[in-house]
Amino acid sequence: HKEKAALAVMEAVSSAMEAALEKKAAGREIPRFEPPLPPDKYKKGILSRVDLEKTLDREEYRKKLDQLQKRLERLHGDLYRYRIPVVLGFEGWDAAGKGGAIRRLTSHLDPRGYQVCPTASPSSTEKAHHYLWRFWTRFPKDGHIAVFDRTWYGRVMVERIEGFCTEEEWRRAYQEINDMEAHLVHSGAVVLKFWLHIDKDEQERRFNDRMKNPEKQWKITDEDWRNREKWDQYEDAVNEMLEKTSTEDAPWIVVEGNSKYYARIKVMETVADALEKKIKEVEKAKKKHE
Repeated sequence: HKEKAALAVMEAVSSAMEAALEKKAAGREIPRFEPPLPPDKYKKGILSRVDLEKTLDREEYRKKLDQLQKRLERLHGDLYRYRIPVVLGFEGWDAAGKGGAIRRLTSHLDPRGYQVCPTASPSSTEKAHHYLWRFWTRFPKDGHIAVFDRTWYGRVMVERIEGFCTEEEWRRAYQEINDMEAHLVHSGAVVLKFWLHIDKDEQERRFNDRMKNPEKQWKITDEDWRNREKWDQYEDAVNEMLEKTSTEDAPWIVVEGNSKYYARIKVMETVADALEKKIKEVEKAKKKHE
């Protein structure tokens, strides 16, 4: 009986593999999750309504920065005590200030309790797995924080625009990403995603400043200038991404970034408020079960 059962399993697997290979060879498309949209649907999306005139003077910035760094230091201890994992994702235009915001956010945190994960092109090993695999392996254990400098959203931005994946793959990614983030939140994590937004003129000014500053020249590459030529394509992709993947579980926070001072404070305040809210929820649930 065991031999018959094993043979039946092998036949089923073999049939499934043959069917999959035939389907691929025939060039059949994977069913779309939605019909194609008009090319101009996201032209006037969320980014067009962002007020980039918001600013903060240096004195007020310094005062708020000190207060927030001390507040985050205290909250980090509470996170560890209550074993709450935190995932923070940073996306934005080149030179929008992601690195600066991350440095201020983490400066007073216990280095044993957080990790900054820079995201570059996938390695050959990572390419051999599902595209989300390399992020799953870096998600934090309970009580720790993972900060992603660029994220899994590369699938629906750079990979989409540069042709590193098929249209079916990036269209399918919206639901895959929403599901992944929902799994994290439902298991007790805090998930926040930041899009740092600047306008095209501000980006050009920052690029030129970097080129003139020997200490910052390493930050600017030919690829950064090439990406500017595709600004409109990226803007459409970002608008679509924000609309389809900002959920109650894992919201997108668009940060007005023309003023670096304002942007850094907004990021830190948003994180601190979210952590306090989650800690209070955990404390309330704990008391309820005592």
